[in-house]
Amino acid sequence: MTESDIKKIQKKIVSLEQSLDKKDKEIEKLKKMLDEYQGFLDQMKKQPLIIGSVERVLKDGRIIASHAPGNRVLLQPNTFLKPEAGDSVVLHGQSLQILDILSKKIRDHVVGMELIESPSVSFEDIGGLDPQIEAIREIIELPLLHRELFDQIGIDPPTGALLSGPPGTGKTLLAKAIATSSKARFIHLVGSDLVQKFIGEGSRMVREVFSLAKENLPAIIFIDEIDAIAVKRTSEVYKGDREVQRTFMQLLSELDGFANKEGIMFIAATNREDVLDPAILRPGRFDRIIKFDLPNEEARLMILKIHTRKMNLNNVDLEEIAKKTEGFSGAHIKALVTEAGIKCLRERGNKVIQAHFNKALAEIVDKEHGIKDYIYS
Repeated sequence: MTESDIKKIQKKIVSLEQSLDKKDKEIEKLKKMLDEYQGFLDQMKKQPLIIGSVERVLKDGRIIASHAPGNRVLLQPNTFLKPEAGDSVVLHGQSLQILDILSKKIRDHVVGMELIESPSVSFEDIGGLDPQIEAIREIIELPLLHRELFDQIGIDPPTGALLSGPPGTGKTLLAKAIATSSKARFIHLVGSDLVQKFIGEGSRMVREVFSLAKENLPAIIFIDEIDAIAVKRTSEVYKGDREVQRTFMQLLSELDGFANKEGIMFIAATNREDVLDPAILRPGRFDRIIKFDLPNEEARLMILKIHTRKMNLNNVDLEEIAKKTEGFSGAHIKALVTEAGIKCLRERGNKVIQAHFNKALAEIVDKEHGIKDYIYS
């Protein structure tokens, strides 16, 4: 065997060793993946844990917990976790013992109602509502930022306001703007969120919303479409109405309970003031009812200027458009501006002209029935 043959064999041995090292690494990687999948399968085979809530802690430390409507259990004292009434907890699937506390008193879906970042709406984005802006700043912003002014005069600051008016007139927009200007935590929910399937769930949500506000002062609680739960009570009560009335009574109780709580303001909005229960309209719960009407010509012009300030316009007479849009709400005017921009895009133009607004106006206004609720293409 020659020296060159020996070198070839040595090179082949080195190559085989390197290949073997690669195979070993691949085997180790595959074993690791196998262990991960095996652990995942084992985890799936385990019995799931149960989410429940603590209803009451007895004097001797025993705990009354529930994990489904009507399913209550009495547990032995838990010296490690020490849960309190109202806590959301994790229960063992078989023994139902408390393994962990998810949240203290306030459940996650209620915490999710809080807007961590203030809305990006300011009073400059609202047109034609100067009297309403002045009223809500007196009722909401002044007590939050300058409470000492009320102490000097010797009166209790207001605690809430009701925004009432037709749809699309800027009620929700104004609530967002006051949250921005007052730099308060903004807790936003819809009245229908409080209508729950099971008995007591709606009342509990109301308590948790106000508890969330008390833990994040200063705070503004805004309930949109409050007529979903605050409808007039009558002698004819059906099965589903009873739970709505329980939730409504809990809301009244919370409003009375936090009336003197510094740093919490309550705002509600509705377009059906006529169906609201008189109990929630009295002073002390709503210190001022702020009315919203359809904008007049001057207000419509202001709204048009706000919505078109970033548009590339060419010879557009906004005053003429304001005259033609009688009966329009702020939402309709915004839709008109958007539709005019779409007409310009359809023609591949880069400037919006008067003809685009005229075409958009023709689509929104029906000659026989007035303003359309929807725009069809």
